[in-house]
Amino acid sequence: MKIITSTLLALSVAAASQMASAATTGATLATVNPEADRLALQQYMQDRFPGVEINEYGNGIYAVDAASREQWEQIEEFPPYEFDVEKGEELFNETFANGKSLADCFENGGIGIRQNYPMWNAERETVVTLEMAIQECRINNGEKPYGFKKGALAQVSGYMAYTSRGNAFDIKIPDEKAKAAYLDGKKFFYSKRGQLNLSCADCHMTGTNRLIRADLPSPALGHPTNFPTFRSKWGELGTLHRRYEGCHSDSRSEPEKVQSAAFRNLEYFQSYMSNGIEINGPGARK
Repeated sequence: MKIITSTLLALSVAAASQMASAATTGATLATVNPEADRLALQQYMQDRFPGVEINEYGNGIYAVDAASREQWEQIEEFPPYEFDVEKGEELFNETFANGKSLADCFENGGIGIRQNYPMWNAERETVVTLEMAIQECRINNGEKPYGFKKGALAQVSGYMAYTSRGNAFDIKIPDEKAKAAYLDGKKFFYSKRGQLNLSCADCHMTGTNRLIRADLPSPALGHPTNFPTFRSKWGELGTLHRRYEGCHSDSRSEPEKVQSAAFRNLEYFQSYMSNGIEINGPGARK
């Protein structure tokens, strides 16, 4: 594990505390600047881990811990999600009873578009995630929705991510209401909650690459790029919101429901923070 000097640790804690304070106290639409936030987070991670290229953060903990990376590279020689991608392609091309398919609901037939999600829907005034769009496509065409955390939905989403590999996140915040959703996600990320009084930032900024029990938390930057992900702990492919739910349960916090407005706004914030980092999902993680 990489050794961090006490001086750098103090600077890291101070920087994270300043960012958290700005996010949770006194932040308003007039003061929030998403692009400045993104550049500040990039600079924070570059200060923590000098020499790590920004795009590498799409590889999570494997970007900053050499031992973990070596194990991961061996796993990627025979990807555990390979059959899920094949099944996802099959489900994606499956014809609905009305003769349409998922491809009819998306720009470019749903191919190579993962980097645009989650997106702001101005008409509905809400954040729409890729998994939400897949479900709504099925429902609007008279089909039953999939389960939201794993199985068919993760496979379809995984296939769509696979067709988008190499495309960089390009999340837009087009108006003030979209900025309000972004700010809500930002506050969620930095706010402490639960019996352990932890925030997302505690583990994934100051806690990055420092042992928590037997785990090394991944950097906050680049989190959404590899989802849906095949986790060894799960033994299967799962969605980002499944991970959100599990993370909050682990911290003894009452989790939001998957695809709730709070989780969708959190994904919106995290994905915007990852703008410019390439999609590499589906991924394999511990």
